[in-house]
Amino acid sequence: MPLLEFAMIPITVAYLFPLYVMVAMSFKTTAEIGTSTVAPPEGLYTENYATAWTEADLGRAMANSVIITVLSISLAVLVGSMAGYAIARGARRTSGPKLMLFLLGLMIPGQLGMVPLYMLMRDLGLLQSHASLIIFYVGSLMPLTVFLYVGFLKTQSSTYEEAARIDGASWWQTYARVVFPLLRPVTGTVIIVNAINTWNDFLTPLLYLAGTPNRTLPVAVFSFQGEFASEWGLIFAGMVIAALPILVVYFFLQRHVIRGFGGGLKG
Repeated sequence: MPLLEFAMIPITVAYLFPLYVMVAMSFKTTAEIGTSTVAPPEGLYTENYATAWTEADLGRAMANSVIITVLSISLAVLVGSMAGYAIARGARRTSGPKLMLFLLGLMIPGQLGMVPLYMLMRDLGLLQSHASLIIFYVGSLMPLTVFLYVGFLKTQSSTYEEAARIDGASWWQTYARVVFPLLRPVTGTVIIVNAINTWNDFLTPLLYLAGTPNRTLPVAVFSFQGEFASEWGLIFAGMVIAALPILVVYFFLQRHVIRGFGGGLKG
């Protein structure tokens, strides 16, 4: 066995160990959890999943997360791909500064805008609604989205676009019928990376939606965390339920991730 492959074994185990603990704890009774957190469960105590689903209303929370994530990613892909196309095919002397303006969003800590954005959503009357989170996510996802689209487009030939313009297609027609279909590999990367960040976000939904029926899955799972006691079996069962949808999406789109990142970083 090559040395590099041998070295990857303990690294893989280290990455899989937290996943094992999460799944094992979700099937343990309270007594088992108090005895050991590492030992495998004596049996499959599925009552944790049923209780977590009903007590925290995880079905409604999952629907909220799906709505917010799907709408946010869809708008980010639409706006980001158009902006990336305009920058990548624009004049060289202006495309660089335009891209840098977007990349500032990756350099400036998001925590700096947390209070002003909260006050803005409050003044607009959008707090405790899906719209507040969707607007926040679309804006926060834009820097990385535009960066990946610009990098990918710079590795692609503009021959098809020029042929479309010669045939009389407008900018919008060229984008919709020629450019966007060519962006499918990097779009898979954009979707999965942004979906993971959006789906798993906890702080922003806690600020905007806590205490309302519109709360997302991470906030709903947090409801099992008490001041003096925590229901760890329910917490880990809720974490497994929350992780499954995004894992399914990742497995379907994983073949696009490396290809899209490779094209984006190469540009």
